[in-house]
Amino acid sequence: MSNQQLDNLCVNTLRMLSAEMVEKAKSGHPGLPMGCAGLAYVLWTQFLKHNPKNPAWQNRDRFVLSAGHGSALLYSLLHLTGYDLPLEELKNFRQWESKTPGHPEHGLTLGVETTTGPLGQGFANGIGMALANRILSSRYNKEGFKLFDYTVYGLVSDGDLMEGITSEAASFAGSTSLGKIIYLYDSNSITIEGSTNLSFHENVADRFKAYQWQVLQVEDGNDLTAIAKAIEEAKKDLRPTLIEVKTHIGFGSPKKQDTADAHGEPLGEEELQKTKANLGWPLEPAFYLPQEAIDHFRSAVTSGQKLENVWQEIFKKYQESYPELAKELMSSELPAGWDKDLPVFNQEKDGAMATRAASGKALNALAKHLPLLVGGSADLAPSNKTYLTGLGDIGSQPPKGEERNLHFGVREHAMGAILNGLALSGKVIPFGGTFLIFSDYFKPAIRLAAIMKQRVIYVLTHDSIGVGEDGPTHEPIEHLMSLRAVPNLKVIRPADANETVAAWQAAINNSSGPTVLSLTRQNLSIIDRTKFASADNLAKGAYILNEEVGQPDLILMATGSEVELALAAAEQLTEKNIKVRVVSMPCWEFFEQQSAEYKESVLPSSVKTRLAIEAGATIGWYKYVGDTGAIIGLDRFGASAPAKVNFEKFGFTVENVVAYAIKLLDYK
Repeated sequence: MSNQQLDNLCVNTLRMLSAEMVEKAKSGHPGLPMGCAGLAYVLWTQFLKHNPKNPAWQNRDRFVLSAGHGSALLYSLLHLTGYDLPLEELKNFRQWESKTPGHPEHGLTLGVETTTGPLGQGFANGIGMALANRILSSRYNKEGFKLFDYTVYGLVSDGDLMEGITSEAASFAGSTSLGKIIYLYDSNSITIEGSTNLSFHENVADRFKAYQWQVLQVEDGNDLTAIAKAIEEAKKDLRPTLIEVKTHIGFGSPKKQDTADAHGEPLGEEELQKTKANLGWPLEPAFYLPQEAIDHFRSAVTSGQKLENVWQEIFKKYQESYPELAKELMSSELPAGWDKDLPVFNQEKDGAMATRAASGKALNALAKHLPLLVGGSADLAPSNKTYLTGLGDIGSQPPKGEERNLHFGVREHAMGAILNGLALSGKVIPFGGTFLIFSDYFKPAIRLAAIMKQRVIYVLTHDSIGVGEDGPTHEPIEHLMSLRAVPNLKVIRPADANETVAAWQAAINNSSGPTVLSLTRQNLSIIDRTKFASADNLAKGAYILNEEVGQPDLILMATGSEVELALAAAEQLTEKNIKVRVVSMPCWEFFEQQSAEYKESVLPSSVKTRLAIEAGATIGWYKYVGDTGAIIGLDRFGASAPAKVNFEKFGFTVENVVAYAIKLLDYK
């Protein structure tokens, strides 16, 4: 068999295996796999540096299928090149508990670098992966030791490039001269609704050139030589590269090629048979895999192991020359003493302090001992207090030494997805800051971090009507509840400076998912921990502040800035001989993880009179106050006025809390 015949056989193997998967499932997207089989084949057999037997090899190239709806292509590639993905899993495509879900899921399927499907997310994740390469190479690479030198490849679609997140991420990558990114653009001129002419008229090449990307073009997605030449050229350039490849969606299907019908529905049994005939493929059996193609694809196992063996030999010598760095690199644990320099605050010494300010102090203390704690803000570092003092900026040149501050610009959505790419390195601990109100701008990325169980930390400040004069557009109301509704996301709203320090400890320790730190703009009194319970109890999610009260008549529960209010109200109620328990509830998710006995000890079922206080939406609090309790919250938008006036006008005063409590007690 000639090389050309073998190439054609392998490309058609990818096409037909993908089409068979979709057909058997009776759902899926055959169009992209059939149209992109040629470019995927060239990339995976000639350029992608990977080891199918060790998908976690640290210096592997990353392949991101940003157009995640084309997952059948990725699963075909993984199976054929020798990853632990048996053919039976491909036959179980899109079915219950299969390792071949409708869109690729990181952590479920070996070889899947990131969870994709929401368009544009994978594009931006790849930017984060390339950024991680820059950060890790800066710390660990030494002369003669290139431990980190991988390339991020991606397959992106017209739909990806329409999404706003892609523009944000591409602009960021170009502005930071972030190389070792090569994205293959499946330019097939078709969307779900029909031709891209319906809604997408721009010159994509010119747009990406304006972003300071190299742009290359291949006129025929079946011209394997031209695709290989373009990738070779891209690898020589220090800029990120977009290779536009003109393809035919559903290639080979007599009826559906170049139509929207090929995008998101099976070919149909009759059309599948006609496609096989058109491509010279055996009509039977289903899932036919020619041995010549399998053998060719499986050579990746041998070549991949050789590549890693060379790296391992280099690493052995590295261990001898740089034993401490080698130990650090291979460890999955936090370094000893990572939290030893965290500040302890008190009212007399430090005065009232915004939790955003306390967060900044804690973050800088942690950075001294966590060399891969890296992050920044969406152009709000002075407000978010997210700048790592003295550690420099990661800019347009590769960093030298300890540059660890990122400037995301006003690009919240890209920031969120780039943070995910950083976290997927398994080494970098990324954080990103903005105002809580703007969490809406990158909620999809937060959700994907939670699905992937990635340690990403969001520093979300200006968390209530305490924003004040900026008014309702900048005052979050529904946001805490919206974020609390995301599975596997920990939302922490600390009550004072010391709870904020504990919140950072909890966030760093939370290695199995993302964490939100919801922080104030306004100053808060520092709770006297000689009178009230330790802030270390934050890790339990909710705890009794005034433990000496015993069996209470009333439970006041609050989060963040409203805890101070609850304590003040409890003092007045105590003067009226009312036994009041004050519960700080900084993290509902942590509280729900506690034992039934602990939860009962904090919120005893025998005490029905409960009042919750939080300057945000009330929905959700009923779980804790019950049918006979009440909530002082905010189910309307805020207002433009000084913070003190806002809190007074909206009922967040000691007098109102006391009045509410007495009314509840009288009702009882």
